[in-house]
Amino acid sequence: MDALSLLPSSLTILDALALTLASLFTSYLTASIGIGGGTMLLAIMAQLVPIKALIPVHGIIQLGSNLSRAGLLRKDISVLHAAYFLLGSMIGAIVGGNLVITLPVTILQIVLGTFILFSVWGPKVKTNASSVPLLCINGGISTLLTMFVGATGPFVLACLRPFTFSPTKLVATSAACMVIQHLLKVIVFGLLGFAFTDYVLLMIAMLIAGFIGTLFGRKMLLKVDERKFNIMLNAVLSVLALKLCYSGLINVF
Repeated sequence: MDALSLLPSSLTILDALALTLASLFTSYLTASIGIGGGTMLLAIMAQLVPIKALIPVHGIIQLGSNLSRAGLLRKDISVLHAAYFLLGSMIGAIVGGNLVITLPVTILQIVLGTFILFSVWGPKVKTNASSVPLLCINGGISTLLTMFVGATGPFVLACLRPFTFSPTKLVATSAACMVIQHLLKVIVFGLLGFAFTDYVLLMIAMLIAGFIGTLFGRKMLLKVDERKFNIMLNAVLSVLALKLCYSGLINVF
């Protein structure tokens, strides 16, 4: 069995290599300067991975990334808050999973592209609600959203900010909530019949690359002008998102 036989027919070796390098790069950026690599990786993957496979495959990669972070900071995780988040997430995953398989590819492209544009240029999510039971509702909403748009980390983090957490506890609990969210998403897509085995080689390569990127990112802090870098990042994300929207709209009309 050669490597090519472990890739879906829609991807070439060069595609797989590009996605692996993207996983390495975005993990490095996230670990070194705090950039939201999940959204950037999602936007890059959307250019090569079939839209129906994008969210579940991206979910596996993000599950691995957040699992390692949660494992390292496990002593700082607020189990109570994570438990309430889990309750709502289970409902959101079931509802979202049943909706996403009924939507046409063109609609998913437009939804995903619009979400990325909003995450870059829209107002940042803010909340002052520090009720623990409210996390149950937030868990359901964010997990429902992640079935369609994949990267909801900023929303989850915003829901946790009102609590009086130390920075370490905030990061740890956020990582635990994202593990819950991505794990449920992966389980639901598996139950719905998504063939994860078709992407096994790609996922293994991207997970390893992401881990390496995280290790190097922690040791080698980037010395860049943050303002200029953010402008460049927003421009790249916007171009990728607009390309997705265009692909969806041109097929609708």
